[in-house]
Amino acid sequence: MQIDSANSFYHIPVMGREVVEGLAICAGGRYLDATVGGGGHSQLILSAAPNVELIAIDQDQHALQAAQQRLAIYSDRVEFYHLNFAEFQSEQSQFDGIVADLGVSSAQVDQADRGFSFRQTAPLDMRMDQGRSLTAAEIINTWDEAELARIFYTYGEERLSRKLARRIVERRPLQTTTDLAEVIFYAVPSSYRYGRIHPATRIFQALRIAVNGELDVLETFLNAAPTWLKPGGRLVIISFHSLEDRLVKHAFRNSSLLQVITRKPITPNQAEIQENTRSRSAKLRIAERVQIDHQ
Repeated sequence: MQIDSANSFYHIPVMGREVVEGLAICAGGRYLDATVGGGGHSQLILSAAPNVELIAIDQDQHALQAAQQRLAIYSDRVEFYHLNFAEFQSEQSQFDGIVADLGVSSAQVDQADRGFSFRQTAPLDMRMDQGRSLTAAEIINTWDEAELARIFYTYGEERLSRKLARRIVERRPLQTTTDLAEVIFYAVPSSYRYGRIHPATRIFQALRIAVNGELDVLETFLNAAPTWLKPGGRLVIISFHSLEDRLVKHAFRNSSLLQVITRKPITPNQAEIQENTRSRSAKLRIAERVQIDHQ
């Protein structure tokens, strides 16, 4: 079971070189990987300098098992915790650097039974932490039309949110990812069906954000993380859609504890996008904890 988890969660870390450079990793430094996933970024951090120590957290138990295997050779320098990064408690000024790679991982998308993708038939689940009770099926089949339209518009930035909410309510109950994707596909104008992205993409994003409370937990994390950094410590965050990136940009800019290092986000180069197409929407921002002024 663990071997399967490791294989399914193996992934190429997005902008790995940029993350390592952004963290300015030092020998004997202490780091936090707030979304360890398959352990790709953690492996790069641990191997970047001697005697690096790391705390690795993830809300997905399968991801955590995979990371434990991938990082086994560093086991004496890594601590693992199964929790959401918004639930993490830390002493102040503990870390030399923190990284968070936001959003759903490629491994989660590729595991059909998790329900993150409409490319394969699966239950409408979308829980990153399978201990949570709320699923996408519950939202789709029990929430009222106005609330569905609200999350489609707010979390998916879907301009046809009201029309799609109305059609979904008419056609429910819907039990599988492909059932939902089909309803959406035929509800939109024909000119909308064959654009750059599938017409269900924004709805699936909105549902995933709602199921996992992603924007709320990100705000909680962004408020707390700067206090966990030592003076001069770096906070590196990779986001994958405009809602996340906007929160990160504003949190960095408005924090009295941070100095923004990246005025504009770093994006993957063309070679990385060709190797890993899912990296194409990634944006990386870096901020540094300011020195404490003793007066």
